[in-house]
Amino acid sequence: MSAIDDLIAIMAQLRDPVGGCPWDLQQTFASIVPHTLEEAYEVADAIERDDREDMRDELGDLLFQVIFYARLGEEEGSFDFDAIAATVRDKLIRRHPHVFGTAGPTTAEEQRVSWEAIKASERVARGSKADRPGALDDVPLALPALTRSRKLQGRAARVGFEWPDARQVIDKVREELDELDEALAGEPRDAAHVAEEVGDLLLACVNLARQAGVDAEQALRAGNRKFEKRFKGLESVLAESGEVPEDASFERLEAAYQTAKAREGEEPMGRP
Repeated sequence: MSAIDDLIAIMAQLRDPVGGCPWDLQQTFASIVPHTLEEAYEVADAIERDDREDMRDELGDLLFQVIFYARLGEEEGSFDFDAIAATVRDKLIRRHPHVFGTAGPTTAEEQRVSWEAIKASERVARGSKADRPGALDDVPLALPALTRSRKLQGRAARVGFEWPDARQVIDKVREELDELDEALAGEPRDAAHVAEEVGDLLLACVNLARQAGVDAEQALRAGNRKFEKRFKGLESVLAESGEVPEDASFERLEAAYQTAKAREGEEPMGRP
């Protein structure tokens, strides 16, 4: 037996009503979704840390999630692991006619256009023939908000709803920032209005990132890592003089932050 066969057999044993694992027996498709998302992020974390051993381990955990779903599907008679594998096999062949079909060689950009056209035809085939699927249909709600925003705006761009120049998006970001400034200045402050304007600003920022060829989700993850590193540097700067962040003024914290930043070889001007 292959390792995959072993995993499938182990999953079946874990779900065996007689002698199986009580926790595994309690799970449903919905209950293991949070675990799947967590495992996917742990894979991303291992990749970002360039840790091959951890990457292998986390990919195994993510694969086990697929095995788990497959077992649940098999138990209810809807699909099994082979059906999942066959579906993705057929999809890859269908979406790569330049590799597996008669289409000639293409550039990466031509392939991207072809891929999206094939995906659009698949959505039409899945939907009702009487109702043309909308451009934004089937963008999963469970995606991280930044990723989903990028996908929604990318879909809209494919049908022509797109700023012709990224610099125009910068103007839109400034406009949204001004509207947020106005909302914050309101007396009494309308919390719901402020939240709405923050959402509009974030949407515009994601659009700007997309136009600039930057993945907003990954850019923010990188920004988080940078901030985390610099804040730890701030703590080290304070510790050198026997201080702790809780007892320091904002001005002292800001100065320590700039010192930590300067020690990285950057100019201590402003801060992300």
